[in-house]
Amino acid sequence: MDAKNFTTTILVDKTPKEVFNAINNVRGWWSENIDGNTDKLDAEFLYRYKDVHICKIKIVQFIPEKKVAWLVLENHFNFTKDQGEWKGNKIIFEISEKDNQTQINFTQIGLTSEYECYNVCQDAWTGYIQGSLKDLASIGKGKPNTKEDDSLNKELLKKWGLPKK
Repeated sequence: MDAKNFTTTILVDKTPKEVFNAINNVRGWWSENIDGNTDKLDAEFLYRYKDVHICKIKIVQFIPEKKVAWLVLENHFNFTKDQGEWKGNKIIFEISEKDNQTQINFTQIGLTSEYECYNVCQDAWTGYIQGSLKDLASIGKGKPNTKEDDSLNKELLKKWGLPKK
């Protein structure tokens, strides 16, 4: 099996500052079900998608107009044997200029073909980055998951605690 980290790249006709702001507007492109700050170093946030996926993430690098890196502190999928897939992974957004456009290079270090969730996660990230994030950065409107009832995740939310602001 190929164990390379998942990566995808997009180009947009916006400034690095506009792209940086779009990346950090996580509710605008990934999910409206985010609790916590998504736009400052050392902040933590929770992502939820129904009872399918919940994770706790910490922002570990925050270099305006250049780079954002997240560390997955906790993770749970309802469709994998290993409930901790992603835990300890780094999710990195690198911003650069290329041919009068701004490039976003997205990498999830640790998301490899050895993960049970790989195909599902690869498809999901491709849609979020190449579709929703690109649209948010380019035209100001992404396609995030919509807000839903999070009562299904109460046990994990209680166990992991609220995100650090």
